[in-house]
Amino acid sequence: MKKYIAAAAVVIALATGVGVYLGSGATAAPASTFVLLDGTQKSTADLKGKVTLVNFWATSCVTCVGEMPKVIATYDKYKAQGYDTLAVAMSYDPPSYVVNFAQTRKLPFKVAIDNTGSVAQAWGDVKLTPTTYLVNKRGEIVKRYVGEPDFAELHKLIEKLLAEA
Repeated sequence: MKKYIAAAAVVIALATGVGVYLGSGATAAPASTFVLLDGTQKSTADLKGKVTLVNFWATSCVTCVGEMPKVIATYDKYKAQGYDTLAVAMSYDPPSYVVNFAQTRKLPFKVAIDNTGSVAQAWGDVKLTPTTYLVNKRGEIVKRYVGEPDFAELHKLIEKLLAEA
């Protein structure tokens, strides 16, 4: 009898795991408060209703600086369709550098500074930059990229998510 109970427990556990695996694959974006360069705040709840790219970056990160024109082009391409971008500068990035970068590069989207590191911590203890998350309209993380994304693949995924109700 104990063998049957143990076997049933294993089957239930596997079925649950398969169900989770075959589910949407998306997890809720962590509750966070982003402090923007203008001093205003944006929360994770504010991301709902749009497909949003949340990009953790630093002015000292060569890859981050190199990918930024593609991040801007992606934002410009999809912003009218319900797409947004939020660039989150890492806690070690001097605020004056972030402000200068955003102004000189004319970043068209919102930029936040994670002064305390709490946002990076909440989003999976982000340490490597760039780390980028794509969040769907329901506020769920659909994809995580460490390093520069394949922008062609990213665009296909954005288009798919924008088409969802």
